[in-house]
Amino acid sequence: MSELFEKGLKIRKEVLGEDYVNKSMAGADEFTRTMAEWSTEFCWGALWARPGLDRRTRSIVNLAMLGALNRPHELKLHVKGALKNGLTKDEIKEILLQVAVYCGVPAGIDAFRNAREAFNEAEGKS
Repeated sequence: MSELFEKGLKIRKEVLGEDYVNKSMAGADEFTRTMAEWSTEFCWGALWARPGLDRRTRSIVNLAMLGALNRPHELKLHVKGALKNGLTKDEIKEILLQVAVYCGVPAGIDAFRNAREAFNEAEGKS
């Protein structure tokens, strides 16, 4: 694997948790492996490793985009990562309220529902 992939894998594990990332990578099959490796290398290694924004800010941006795009699986995952990156539940609530106003109330409602599930999972309440 490339140096960029290794850097991305390290950051991905720090943000999303080593268990999740190991399970995700191990679950990749012949068809999905390229996407798993590509997203690790480019999303995490090339983008998240850039010095222009800190991880906390990148989490804010991701939550807004994923809420706007109604991507529940990724939103839940990144809510947990945002907590690790120092965001509070109240800050996440404000981000999702902004999603609701600018992207529509249904997107906001779904984002809140998924964030609550992520909070419960992060707190071991699932």
